[in-house]
Amino acid sequence: MIKSSELILNPDGSVYHLNLHPEHIAHDIIFVGDQNRVEKITKHFDSIEYSTQKREFKTQTGIYKGKRMTVLSSGIGPDNIDIVMNELDALVNIDLKTRTIKENLTSLNIVRIGTSGSLQADIPVDSFVMGTHGLGLDNMLRSYLIDAICEKDIEEAFIKHTNWDLRKGTPYVIACSETLKSKIESPRIHQGITGTAGGFYGPQGRVLRLGIQDPELNSKMDSFNFNGHRMANLEMETSAIYGLGKLLGHNCLSMNAIIANRATGTFSDDPYKAVDELIEYTLNKLAE
Repeated sequence: MIKSSELILNPDGSVYHLNLHPEHIAHDIIFVGDQNRVEKITKHFDSIEYSTQKREFKTQTGIYKGKRMTVLSSGIGPDNIDIVMNELDALVNIDLKTRTIKENLTSLNIVRIGTSGSLQADIPVDSFVMGTHGLGLDNMLRSYLIDAICEKDIEEAFIKHTNWDLRKGTPYVIACSETLKSKIESPRIHQGITGTAGGFYGPQGRVLRLGIQDPELNSKMDSFNFNGHRMANLEMETSAIYGLGKLLGHNCLSMNAIIANRATGTFSDDPYKAVDELIEYTLNKLAE
């Protein structure tokens, strides 16, 4: 039995942070970072059966073109993803009353819809990027036993190419779900490695008043290419989603609307339009 200090439940029996019971979620789940983006997706639903929010974690479940889906705001960063992925898994794979792991496990389909900055000049603003791999620069996933799911050849090549300072921790690389990739890809979608940083400013090479450990890191990432796999974009969630998804047995994919191009120094004139188009594209692919 899992101790109450480890699997924390609310007085009503819901999981602690998400405030959800098992019947509240579908097996097809869309993650967004911003709680205000949840309803930008569910406004397209035919009906909404359940809605709740606790802190930054807002959840709505409903029907889109006959398919039951859940939309959930994760907040920003790998630390929040750790909460969301573990609690969603608990909802389907742990009996919350007996606090025991179920004999028959359930796999969820999880697609992140987010915004990101492109690292390549030929991936322009307002385009869409599918992360074939998540490259974690954040260390969160290293708290788990991840050696069996890592792409070690890519990791080693990246460390060598960037002359990575291991005092910052060891980067890790996790592949996306091939099942979801095949379902959602199309000629419209750019593909590449999605980098996941543990912060928005220094960890992504932005300088305001503070100096950073490696001012050339972004340019090194721009030029990284391992057997055709190159860095496409940089954000703050994907590698954590891919890693925990693989460890827990869920299918995960990250889709990002490119609102900034770090290589050309440009920013979208209408980032909301790009996100709305990605939302509709992803919903329709999931409903097929």
